[in-house]
Amino acid sequence: MDGQHRKEIRPGVHVEIILKKDQRTGHRTAGIVKDILTSAAYHSRGIKVRLENGQIGRVQVVLLDENTPHRVTG
Repeated sequence: MDGQHRKEIRPGVHVEIILKKDQRTGHRTAGIVKDILTSAAYHSRGIKVRLENGQIGRVQVVLLDENTPHRVTG
């Protein structure tokens, strides 16, 4: 899942986000969602979340576990 749809993201889910400071480099930070900050159902650059460690960024990938990206086919 690409993190653009709010329905794909729930507290407790493992995700990779891009922090504001890393937008130019595209460096991703992995973590667990604590809060969903975007109220819209869809956002083209990714739903904004707060991780359990307090970092805030836009979701790029929703993970099945800490290391495996979840890919939806079909």
